[in-house]
Amino acid sequence: MVSTPTLRSALAALQREGLIEKIHGKGNFVRHPLRKITYVGGRGTLDTRTAAEAPLRVTVRTTKVRARGHLTALLKVPTSSPLTEFLCLSHEGESPHSLARIYVPRDLVPAALLGELPTYEETAARFAVLRPPSAKVRETVSVRLPTPDEASALRISSALAVLAITRVTADITERVVEAALLVFPGDRADAVFTTHQVIDESGTQG
Repeated sequence: MVSTPTLRSALAALQREGLIEKIHGKGNFVRHPLRKITYVGGRGTLDTRTAAEAPLRVTVRTTKVRARGHLTALLKVPTSSPLTEFLCLSHEGESPHSLARIYVPRDLVPAALLGELPTYEETAARFAVLRPPSAKVRETVSVRLPTPDEASALRISSALAVLAITRVTADITERVVEAALLVFPGDRADAVFTTHQVIDESGTQG
């Protein structure tokens, strides 16, 4: 016979290790091992070799918001500037896989971004219209604990670290066309960044 406090402690430990997930109103369930994927820095996409299995399904919620706080700094816009927020939650089967909040100045939102976005690949392809070849992308990567909202959306323990990537894309005029806040549970994703050396005509590396 196991006491209730002992059982709760054991369940909490298993949840912290990512072995079970707690679904509000339903109970605790053994967590199906989700594939590990690779985020490719600079392109803002998933490595097709790690995403080549059954495609991730994406649900998107679109909301009109006003720039506040950190968004004004990321997008370089005045407070209360009109933005469109795309809240994207990807799923593998029925299990949440990753979370993205993407903010775009409202006057830049093309019709191509609206409507249903059934797979991760299609979602990435549609948002790519905001990133011309000459676009400058700045990405900030950190490892931290999830916020309560992130832990709830991803069905993970608040003690499980997440890989958080803030991606800001600017066009040739330096106008920011997209700010994306990406969150991946730490046990489900790697991030790879490739640095290219430039050699000028004199042979000097830069």
